[in-house]
Amino acid sequence: MHQPVMLKEAISFLNLKKGDNVLDATIGRGGHSREILERILPGGRLFGMDQDASSIKVAEETLKDFRNSYVLINENFRNIDSALSGMDVKELDAALFDIGISSYQIDDQTRGFGIKQNSKLDMRMDPRLRVTAYDIVNKYREKDLADLIERYGEERMHRRIARYIVEARSSRPIVTTHELASIVHKAIGGRYGRSRIDPATRTFQALRIAVNDELASLEEGLKKAISWLDISARICVISFHSLEDRIVKTMFKGYANLGILKLITKKPVRPSLEEVRMNPRSRSAKLRVAERI
Repeated sequence: MHQPVMLKEAISFLNLKKGDNVLDATIGRGGHSREILERILPGGRLFGMDQDASSIKVAEETLKDFRNSYVLINENFRNIDSALSGMDVKELDAALFDIGISSYQIDDQTRGFGIKQNSKLDMRMDPRLRVTAYDIVNKYREKDLADLIERYGEERMHRRIARYIVEARSSRPIVTTHELASIVHKAIGGRYGRSRIDPATRTFQALRIAVNDELASLEEGLKKAISWLDISARICVISFHSLEDRIVKTMFKGYANLGILKLITKKPVRPSLEEVRMNPRSRSAKLRVAERI
């Protein structure tokens, strides 16, 4: 069962009321959006975005009891302005970003996100994108591959991993997730000891971020969402790794210094021990909140 991360905390911080216009920039399976709609109806409207068309279909089913109270948009949140400009809305009363990859995407054997499932290297959240993980792994120069793994995966063994990948693909293309994971495991050897995460995790993260241009999309999407906020409207962002959180922290602080936002959370809010116990994938989540002034 899909479990929305930090659901109670996010809904509470959004400070919702009847009649609000709310953006869920990453609707996923609609868990957060369902709770939002419960609080803004009657009179409110939800604008749900997701670049993954399969998520839009699932969200439609999740929200079926609220028909005519929401609009679902199959688009990357970096295009918030163009998506909302065609709607009958002037400002937003709240906005939520739940960044990163969802559990059901990782577990989907056809998508190539996960290490456990053996599938073709893809990692596109939006199948309309042209570049896949396969293209990067098999076509990037060794230096560019190493730089990418270091920058987006924060992987200290980036040069060695890139070298092993290039050596492996010299005989035949690297096609599947298990093939790539095996190569990374050989490159790292026993250097990660008894780490609780798979040694290939950081490399897979780097490839996913690169394929989907996630960090640039986040920065662009946040800027546009803030510009749509009405006075006293709040924006909540849930992130799952340091690169994302750093962007959110820096942007919120920058807008606060300009007198555009007020920081509601001085430090990120973390999931409760109970939530982490029930949903271990929530353990790295960080929630930051700001308010338009």
